[in-house]
Amino acid sequence: MAGPRKGTTGSGRKWLGPERERLHQGTHSCSPAWPVIPSLRDGCVPRLCRYRPCKYLFCVSGDFVKVYSTATEECVHVLQGHRNLVTGIQLNPHNHLQLYSCSFDGTIKLWDYLDGILIKTFTVGQKLHALYTHALAEDSVFVTIKKEKPDVFQLVSVRLPRSPRQDAEAEEPCLVLDYISPSPKCVAFGSQGEYVAAVRDFYLSVYFFKKKATSRFTLSSSGNRKHAKNNFTCVVCHPKEDCIATGHKDGKIRLWRGFDDEKKYTYTCLHWHHDLVMDLAFSATGGSLLSGGRESVLVEWRDAAEKTKEFLPRLGATIEHISVSPAGDLLCTSHSDNKITIIHRNLEASAVIQGLVRDSSILTGLMIDPRTKALVLNGKPGHLQFYSLQSDKQLYNLDIVQQEYINDYGLVQIELTKAAFGCFGAWLATVEQRQEKEGELELQMKLWTYNKKTQGFVLNTKVSMPHEDRITALCFCNAEKSESPTLVTASRDGRFKVWVLADDSDIYREAVGWTCDFVGSYHKYQATNCCFSEDGSLLAVSFEETVTIWESETWELRCTFCQRAGHVRHLCFGRLTCSKYLLGATENGTLCCWNLLSCALEWSTKLNITVMEPDPRSENVAAVSRSSGGSDLFVFKPSEPRPLYVQRNICSEEVRWGVFVPRDVPDAFTSEALQWLNRSQFYFLTASQSLLTFSSKSPEEKLTPTSKQLLAEESLPTTPFYFILGRHRQQRGEQADGASENELVQLPLTENVPAISELLHTPAHVLPSAAFLCSMFVNSLLLATEARSAEEMPDDVDMEEEKASDSSEEEGDVPEKVQHADHTDVGEDLRQQLSQLSKCEEKELRKLRRVDYSWVTAP
Repeated sequence: MAGPRKGTTGSGRKWLGPERERLHQGTHSCSPAWPVIPSLRDGCVPRLCRYRPCKYLFCVSGDFVKVYSTATEECVHVLQGHRNLVTGIQLNPHNHLQLYSCSFDGTIKLWDYLDGILIKTFTVGQKLHALYTHALAEDSVFVTIKKEKPDVFQLVSVRLPRSPRQDAEAEEPCLVLDYISPSPKCVAFGSQGEYVAAVRDFYLSVYFFKKKATSRFTLSSSGNRKHAKNNFTCVVCHPKEDCIATGHKDGKIRLWRGFDDEKKYTYTCLHWHHDLVMDLAFSATGGSLLSGGRESVLVEWRDAAEKTKEFLPRLGATIEHISVSPAGDLLCTSHSDNKITIIHRNLEASAVIQGLVRDSSILTGLMIDPRTKALVLNGKPGHLQFYSLQSDKQLYNLDIVQQEYINDYGLVQIELTKAAFGCFGAWLATVEQRQEKEGELELQMKLWTYNKKTQGFVLNTKVSMPHEDRITALCFCNAEKSESPTLVTASRDGRFKVWVLADDSDIYREAVGWTCDFVGSYHKYQATNCCFSEDGSLLAVSFEETVTIWESETWELRCTFCQRAGHVRHLCFGRLTCSKYLLGATENGTLCCWNLLSCALEWSTKLNITVMEPDPRSENVAAVSRSSGGSDLFVFKPSEPRPLYVQRNICSEEVRWGVFVPRDVPDAFTSEALQWLNRSQFYFLTASQSLLTFSSKSPEEKLTPTSKQLLAEESLPTTPFYFILGRHRQQRGEQADGASENELVQLPLTENVPAISELLHTPAHVLPSAAFLCSMFVNSLLLATEARSAEEMPDDVDMEEEKASDSSEEEGDVPEKVQHADHTDVGEDLRQQLSQLSKCEEKELRKLRRVDYSWVTAP
């Protein structure tokens, strides 16, 4: 089947419509990943802009750069244009309204981040691993590239040509330092741009630009215990003095001075971290040194002294990057759980930008909360995270294990392995387990009920050791006509159990709880999967290679299917018109479809299925197959063996999980091949924990109008007129809030007035004088009435009134009120307004009506 038609955006990026949008970009490193909210690639430090006070925060999100407001935590722009992972971002030192970015695609791009516009693209031609800028480097940037030899990286200078074209070829790179680390945290520039420092393994290299010489310093790398962890991890230079701070694997911080002489250099040690130092940063003035690591504590070393340190503890996860705003009023930390914390200079956290938490392993799969439509999966250790896909924000974390997490590599932790929603979000079932040694399995199943008062889940029932071995699957009966909630669990112990809600009241209270109602098995085979039919009348349970069908009323075995094609890995019923079919995928690469009416195999095909998900709003089923080139997507109906849609190589890695998210408003894909996306949107998670989806809109187009409005308001200059306007808006807002619900407040609408539109969009040098335009502008603000306006009065009446007013003005200078009782053609509202005008003012108003405004609409 032919793929979707290709299109091109303004930035030149090709969209596969619907586009495989990378919502959350995973990495192969220890850095936080998954953008939408901040997803930071390894080493890409979040940058705070140069506005005073600081207003914007930049972070890398896969092949995008996201611009956040530090005040509202809203994403105001998504800078898109790179075709591979973005590896570095830096503000333009010569223009604080521009931003540089580099990528694995071999290009350096210059952005206007306030408008989200790509200004220029410079092609270098090699993979770029890091980016650096300095104010003294005219028209040049510094990047890290890989040499021909493996694991050898170089710091080079790239001159960016001044060209009127949007695309330009960068000049040949010039070598600065050889044998450096690819991490951006391992290179730093001195205060006046006189030198650059780089660290790798046990070596510190300092290159002096004026002398064009390099000094190298080596720490002991002997195998004894004292020097076993001397490895450098990061480096930063003092903004005012000739001082270099380095972090090490043993938790120490070394301050180097006198490094212009390899024989007279000195260094002092600061030590608080018990594990490696992840990142360092000096304050804007250099009076303090900031450090962070796996302790989740930000340490401030004032005057770089051991005795004057301050702490900001309990930040929640490992600190991986630290960035300080140029003004010094804000700093931010990025963490391993894909979170950015914005901190005031007094070490008080002011805001948190939380992305999808990246866990060590996603065992629960992807689920949708029926109430909030949030994506639910493993979050922090022992937690379920509820993440809004619409607003791209984490809603909350649900603590399942309810135990303090101890960050110790040798400790066997309690794992949250299974979870499922039932009764349209009224119940939640979770399974947690811990096994330190063989035969010492600790297993617990918890059932949570939704509390409408607290708007959250409350623990209802806790079952210790519900099975004798690991639970492999659990599912609720979500039929609309189901009389009572029913839960089924399958286990390696060869049994499946049916749990029902029963009365658990006593003399003290009325309550309900869950109890086991039925236990089933089949030839002592391990139970691997289970699922209910759409109407809840049938239950399918797979026992290794055999699929069994049970009647839910009596729990009697009705039929079995066996293909001898390996253990059944996935199992699901068809929906709507295809509810008579049952689908099963085996580990040997066979997809089978059985007809439940004839109890026979309908069709089968060879596909190595890794994900199989039915659409709750249609008959469609999405299946992802692993191939040599990556992962392929097939969308089909169980009644038809021919797929409706096929897209090869949707990603280069294995897809682990997938889920359909019902749309609140159906989409309108006209193409027959893409109509499977009209009612639901398909999301899938890869092995590196990248969350992807199909979308017809770019990330920039998905930003809410609220974010755009916030950006526009924040861009207003803080002039005296701004404060007056802000005070006026505040007063008008208070008046609107004070008005009753039944009171109608009519405000002048100026958005679609042609006079105002022409006034604002016509070039100033061709406009008439301000005195001439003032009358037109004031006239356009007058409210229309139902009666005839003054402009509709006959010209002879206007002339008579003008003569009468002239004669009255000659008789005396004392202004008198004009009487309009005799004019029956004028509306009551207009009479009240004109009665308050003096004769001179009324005369001027008549003159304004006869002004010719035809030049406004002239081409």
